[in-house]
Amino acid sequence: MKIRHVISALGLAALASLAIAADGLVEMKSPYAAKETMNRLEEAVKQRGLNVFARIDHAAGAAKIGKTLRPTELLIFGNPQGGTPLMECAQSAGIDLPLKALVWEDASSQVWLGYNDPAFLAARHGAEQCPAVDALRKALAGLAEATVSR
Repeated sequence: MKIRHVISALGLAALASLAIAADGLVEMKSPYAAKETMNRLEEAVKQRGLNVFARIDHAAGAAKIGKTLRPTELLIFGNPQGGTPLMECAQSAGIDLPLKALVWEDASSQVWLGYNDPAFLAARHGAEQCPAVDALRKALAGLAEATVSR
């Protein structure tokens, strides 16, 4: 991911809270508690007219088997307008769609919002030049910024 794309998409203020993992996971620090961060993300998704397909509480699942897991929730969302163009470039990208975002609290109580970089997904499926990638990147960066901004 080229840093100039991050700067233009998120602005300099958000850059301080952004980390890009080598495995294609874009991570942003959240100033909110995990539940509030996920609620804000879900609201931002809905406000943009996207479908929420599932909200999965991994910590609640762990509790069902007697395990303890720090807050960890996954949101699965999207719409055909966003995902279909990527699948037109590489139909196998459907395994990575709809889009997903994860909110979790780390061992030091820092809350994070993470999602797969669409360029990473495109590369995974041999569609590095897919024109849909930039639109997906901008959409995800906008959702993330709306979620973690004060």
